[in-house]
Amino acid sequence: MRLLQEAGFSVERCVSNAPEIEDAGLAPEALAMENARLKWAAVAGAHGGKLVLAADTVVWLDGKFYAKPADMADAERMLGELAGRTHRVVTGVALGIGGGEPRSFFDGTLVTFRELGVVEIREYLGSIDPLDKAGGYAAQDGGERIIASFEGSMSNVVGLPMEALAAYLRQE
Repeated sequence: MRLLQEAGFSVERCVSNAPEIEDAGLAPEALAMENARLKWAAVAGAHGGKLVLAADTVVWLDGKFYAKPADMADAERMLGELAGRTHRVVTGVALGIGGGEPRSFFDGTLVTFRELGVVEIREYLGSIDPLDKAGGYAAQDGGERIIASFEGSMSNVVGLPMEALAAYLRQE
């Protein structure tokens, strides 16, 4: 939402409460787009005639899906597994007029974490709320402490690929 507001859009936030699929058998692109479509469908019916946008971000490493952590110990485990390695962040987007059908797309970014020790991980997790973040981290909140580099869109890692969204909207 913050990214859209910073880009000059007037937005209304609606929490979908749609259950998220956590199926590691799906490709990350399919998983992110399906979750975005589920979120879109959960709110679009109540917003007929309005443009509704929904997004879902997944973290993927070595065929393993990193969902939102169950607790702080789970977040610590996730960051420990991601430390010093490159993982993929995929955001699926569903966009359409409420009452119609959404169109979907995805964007992917490669993120390389710094080598992190237990103390660094705990200090970082103590500075954010990791429990509602895929992979247990927030690139926009102290991400420079854990991220060494990335290839692709940083806004995608934050949760909404603004460059891809702008290009998509120009095509419409």
